[in-house]
Formats: sequence, structure tokens, C-alpha cells
Amino acid sequence: MVPEPNSLGFGPLPAAKAPNSGEFGYETLIYRPLLCREISWHNRDSTVYTATTGRGFMILEPLMRTATISRQTAETQIELELNVDGSGQSDIQTGVGFFDHMLTLFTKHGAFDLRVKAVGDLHVDQHHTVEDVGICIGLALRQALGDKKGIRRYGHFTLPMEETLITSAVDLSGRYFLVFNSPFPTQKIGEFDSELVEDFWQALAANALMNLHVVLHHGRNSHHISEAIFKGTARALRMAVECDPRITGVPSTKGVI
Repeated sequence: MVPEPNSLGFGPLPAAKAPNSGEFGYETLIYRPLLCREISWHNRDSTVYTATTGRGFMILEPLMRTATISRQTAETQIELELNVDGSGQSDIQTGVGFFDHMLTLFTKHGAFDLRVKAVGDLHVDQHHTVEDVGICIGLALRQALGDKKGIRRYGHFTLPMEETLITSAVDLSGRYFLVFNSPFPTQKIGEFDSELVEDFWQALAANALMNLHVVLHHGRNSHHISEAIFKGTARALRMAVECDPRITGVPSTKGVI
């Protein structure tokens, strides 16, 4: 029988026992961290756990929030894997060097794990590849978060990048809206069309069903502006998808988002 939670999140542990090796009667607990989707208990360090019973052991299994997307069109073929609860590991292959760089930064600063393999009609231009990868990341984010129970929902970050300062704010509301107030001083960043930065975030936000506001306070260098946007929005998303130890249901009075 699963004990009632105490102040540590679990019921009555011997005083000398750490919560990674406890006993309840004749049943030994093996503790492993879980994330937000199926919440049974919280402890003070915001780690979330659930329990399953088998052969005399109550094993607390981790549940990672992941998604796999495969999207094929006449313009692009994309295979993508996302782990929201990753460690910043990336394997990005889109054929667009600057875009690969931005997605690598996005993955690192969001603490996601992201694998992207995209083959697009780059003989036409980069637009279809960049936009369609945005669509797939948005779909993956929505799939990985599921019903969004227990998440913080909101995130924001103001990030400096040398002379550049941007603010990104996110609401994982289940509704799409984009405000992108970040003009670029040049049309190109190397061989990359700077307008594609907005197109990428528009596609991601629309398919993740989230509100996204990006504001450039000041900046001169287009590379720095783009890099600050990707890093700052990744940090805002990282905050929004985190578990809130005080919320076990959907973070909305409507009961669904």
C-alpha cells in the first residue's frame, strides 16, 4: 500500500534514511525522478514522483516528455525528436548553416534534447526548410506537453547579447498569438535571410498553440539580434514547461488549455 505523503513527499521514512533508499514495512522503494504529466507527490526540491508496484517492490519510474514528428511534403522531408526534459544535447542537420547554429543554441539554452534531420528544396530558397522545421518543433512541443498538467505555463526572459537586448515572453495557453517587434538592420545574415527568423517563430508558435511576444529593446548587429532571440525564447520556454511544485492540475481556471 502506498503511504501518505509527508513533508518530504513520502510517508513515514525513518529519520536516518535518505529519500533515495527508504522502506515501508517489507516493501523497498527505489526512487527515480518523474516530471509533470502524471503527478503523485511532490517534494521540496520540486522533483515529482509516481509509483508502480511489482514483485514486492514499489518502483518510482521516470516519465520523460518526448515527441517524434515525421513530416513529408513536396518541399521538405523532416524527421524530428524532442525531449523537453533533456540536457541540451542536439543533432541538427537542416542544410542551412546559420539556422543549424540557431537551433543548437535554442536546444542548449532550453535544456532540451533535439534531433532534426531536414531535407528541403534549398535550390529554391531557405524559406520552406526554416518554416517547416518551425512547424515540426511546434507540433513536437505540443505533443510532448500533453494536457499540460503541473507546468508553470508562463515564461519570460530578458537576454543581453553584447549591444543587443531582447525580451521574450511565452504563454502555453493553447491559443496562438505572435507579437514580433524585432526589426533587423540588414536583410541578410551571411547567406541567411533575416526575415526568416520571424517566419520560424511564427510557425513554431502557431503549431505549439502558444502566445509568443518578442521585443527588441536595442541592437545593431543582425547576428546578435537573431542569437539573442533564439537564446531568450529558449530560456522563456524552459521556464514555462517546468513543473510547478504547487500545481498538480492544469494551470487554468478553465480546467483545460
